[in-house]
Amino acid sequence: MAEQRDVPRIDTSKPHAARMYDYYLGGKTHYEADVRAAEAVVAALPQIVPAAHANRDFMHRATRVLAAEHGVRQFLDIGSGIPTEPNLHQTAQNVAPECRVVYTDNDPIVLQYARALLHSAPEGRTAYLHGDITEPESILGSEELLGTLDLDRPVALSVNALLHFVPDERRPYGIVRELLDALAPGSFLCLTHGIADIPDEELSGRAGDVIDIYRRGGTAFVPRTRAQVARFFEGLELLDPGLTMAHLWRPGPGGPGLPEDALTLHTAVARKP
Repeated sequence: MAEQRDVPRIDTSKPHAARMYDYYLGGKTHYEADVRAAEAVVAALPQIVPAAHANRDFMHRATRVLAAEHGVRQFLDIGSGIPTEPNLHQTAQNVAPECRVVYTDNDPIVLQYARALLHSAPEGRTAYLHGDITEPESILGSEELLGTLDLDRPVALSVNALLHFVPDERRPYGIVRELLDALAPGSFLCLTHGIADIPDEELSGRAGDVIDIYRRGGTAFVPRTRAQVARFFEGLELLDPGLTMAHLWRPGPGGPGLPEDALTLHTAVARKP
């Protein structure tokens, strides 16, 4: 990990998507600019709060499934966000303590919290990389990743609630392909994505307001349709139940916790042949 002197400066004057997401989850790691923007989003689209929780719950379920049912012992979580309990490595290592996890995010505050909170089980290992998904080569060639993961063995790549912040001109499909190409056969892609195909006209209009709120804060927000999200999984083998809403991807014994017709995020897990 970088030394303390290398930590990028935290800009508290502008909202950041990771800190806004922390607000949706009920966390405390955000600043006034984040709160103002997040509250405006929630006022326009209250559904974003249960969607954020559904996204987090999906991460836990998918991680358990991959570790317990598919023997995955390595995870790369890009856009990991501010650590919450339990985080991905805790979920994976609860199944298999030897699991190794690399976290990546581009918010400097995530780096500071990662140092304090991301403690691995003795049998495994965790690392944190301050990086940006739009520069996949810097992630794949980093000391943090290469010193923690063996790319000749399967890796679960998690890009949850992230790619809707990557506009088309930044090559989101090419980025995912470049990341997957570096991973061994038998690796997995776990992905959730903001939805653009909203049948309710009023709700769709309010989703447009959310796009404007993020844009005014300096962040592109590009929800995509189910067909557009499906493109990320081309050439991969989808696990059941395929591409669905986050809360409907293998819900636990208590059910999905939200109405089946609720709109959360487009979600799927797929295996690289």
